[in-house]
Amino acid sequence: MDTSDEGRMSRLKEFLLTFFMPERCYDQFFLYFNFMHVPCLKIVLSKTMGILILVGIVIAPLPQIWKVLWSGSSNGLCMASIFLEMLAISTHAAFCCAQKFPIGAWGECLFALIQIAVLALLVPHYQGKTIKGVSFLALYCGFMFLLASPLTPVSVVWTLHEWNVLLVIAGRFFQARSNFRWGHTGQLSALSVFLVFLGSLGRIFSSLQDTGLSLSTQLHAVTCCCSVVILAQVLMYWSKSMINSEKERQVEKDKAE
Repeated sequence: MDTSDEGRMSRLKEFLLTFFMPERCYDQFFLYFNFMHVPCLKIVLSKTMGILILVGIVIAPLPQIWKVLWSGSSNGLCMASIFLEMLAISTHAAFCCAQKFPIGAWGECLFALIQIAVLALLVPHYQGKTIKGVSFLALYCGFMFLLASPLTPVSVVWTLHEWNVLLVIAGRFFQARSNFRWGHTGQLSALSVFLVFLGSLGRIFSSLQDTGLSLSTQLHAVTCCCSVVILAQVLMYWSKSMINSEKERQVEKDKAE
């Protein structure tokens, strides 16, 4: 093995040890070739699912924001779905604040909340309702301040956090219903939907590890099924969505002329 190969192997090992496994598991897999070492398989699977959850929370909104900005249209995005997604993330952030968790433990939720808020502004903006969008965000910021403040009883925050998965399910139901009603998915990003689906899979595994076949796990499974429905709609309505987008661009071009 030459120096360049050794360098690549060293970087691969460093990557695996950083994100997926401890060194003892690396030795089991790549020195002893014991790929059926159950404790290490569980560790790798758990870390992989954790990364999927992180991807579903932090990265998933970015392709959607880019697609809306690139197309200059928010057609196909359901505002009710975006609002419920914001509310679900907000209750988790408020719960972490109430419990005085360090920002490193929930900072990704804050980042995701900012991205969803950007979407909540872009959707009405491209519908010609910018003032309504700004007003909505201002009211929502006030609501968040109240929710995270001592004025809100901890029991209320705890209850909202415990049941926030229902908000996610409702949000995805509204998006799926909107897709079905319009017969296309408009500017809904296929990549965002797929990343959200991966995040949902990660949450099912995480919940199974923590609580077994509990109500929480079953609710996460329902959430994942909703994501599957939306992903199937994106694929099923792909050609119709492309035709609709082309019509929108032609209308905008005619207006400009």
